[in-house]
Order: sequence, then structure tokens, then C-alpha cells
Amino acid sequence: MLLKLLNLRFKYGYRFLSRLLIRDDVLFLNYGYEESPPMALPLAASDEPDRFPIQLYHRTATQVDLAGKKVLEVSCGHGGGASYLMRTLRPACYTGLDLNTVGIEFCQQRHKLPGLNFVAGNAESLPFPDRSFDAVINVEAAINYQNVPKFFAEVERVLRTGGHFLYADIRYADEIAAWETDLANVPMRRVSEQTINAEVMRGLEKNRFFDQITRRLPNIALLRGIADDYAGGRGSLIYRRLENGEASYRLFCFAKD
Repeated sequence: MLLKLLNLRFKYGYRFLSRLLIRDDVLFLNYGYEESPPMALPLAASDEPDRFPIQLYHRTATQVDLAGKKVLEVSCGHGGGASYLMRTLRPACYTGLDLNTVGIEFCQQRHKLPGLNFVAGNAESLPFPDRSFDAVINVEAAINYQNVPKFFAEVERVLRTGGHFLYADIRYADEIAAWETDLANVPMRRVSEQTINAEVMRGLEKNRFFDQITRRLPNIALLRGIADDYAGGRGSLIYRRLENGEASYRLFCFAKD
């Protein structure tokens, strides 16, 4: 019961913080990623402050070559990942979709690049024809969906034959068995799977997301506690759960044959 309550706190806290941060120029909402030795990913000066969340996007998206491909990102948040991948991996076009219409309006104003567009929509009922995309990306978002198997089915539907689903997500201890059942029934071939708890923990240690959140929050202990649990560094609840195995953060590549 305690884990279920904590998970609800994370899920709804995430949504609240996302809407709160629309008022600021916060482009990424993920925990971050760093390898050992460090990735040393070359970045433009304007991207450097967001190095660690960018590295999570880069690691997820570069499991396949996206150059010249038609890409969909489901749950694009504030669009920072979409902008970075469009500028650096050179897909033919990139569509970011999110249920949060306020976030989509922010993306449309903030990220203006040729071939990059943003639309409002539901991950469990994607507003696109069958076989529309060469790749679908989903980063640290599906944990919040009501029906994850329906989302997986929708991904398979909108992918072209030969396309790929590039997926990074987290689950907590009491959710992992159900997640593994859902993963076993994904209607695509699993090409690779990697547990990246250690890399995400390093990202949490260095990510500036916690400072961005607390700068916007009123001085209310409950809200500060949510921020610390969700995005704090070493010693935060999420960090401890990743460290002791009470959470599993994994990276996947699926192919539609």
C-alpha cells in the first residue's frame, strides 16, 4: 500500500510540476543519464546546461539510425528532446505529441525548426493513420498511462514495416511484474533491453532539474517534498529506490518485422 501511495505521488506530482514549469524556459522533464566514463557528448553551448537529460534522449534515439526517417515522439513534454534530436540526428521530419495542450502550445512557440511539429493527442489513441512513421520514441512517460498495452498496440499500428520503437521507462517494485507481462506481449520483436539504473542515478546527481523545480515552487513543505523525492540527487527517494533495486529503469529497442 505504501508503494502504491508513493507511486501516485510521483505520477501526479510529475503532471503538476510539468504544468508549473511551463511558465519558465524548462525544456526537459526527465531524470537524466550519464555513463562511466562520461559520454562526453559534443553539445552546442546552448544545449550544455541540459547535458544530462539530453544524454538520455541521445542514448535512446541512437539505438537506430534516424537520418532521413519519419519520427514520432509520444509524450514530448516541453519539446527539448524533440528539438535536440531534430537538429543533431537529421530525421526527415519529427512529430512531438503530448496530452498536455498547454505544453504543446509552449513547444509550438519555443521550438521552431523546419520539419519539426507538435500536436495534442492521447498516447493510447494516436491520431495518425496506420504505418505513418519509421520510428516511435517514448522517454520516461508510459509509466503514467492508464493502459500501457493499448499504447504498445498503437505504436505497432502507426509504425511502418521495418520501423523501430525506442523506449526508456521506469517501474517501481510492485509494478515490475505487470510491466514485464506487458513487455512480453508487445506486438513487436524485442531487439535489445538494458537496465540503466546506474546511468540514471549519475544523471540525477548532476541534473539541474531539481533547482529548476524548487525555484518555481511556493515554500510549502509538501510541494518541496514532492520535488525532492521526484528530482533530487543523491539521497532522494527516487535515487535510493534505483540504488537498492526497488525501482528498475530500462532501455529498449523493438522492431516491427
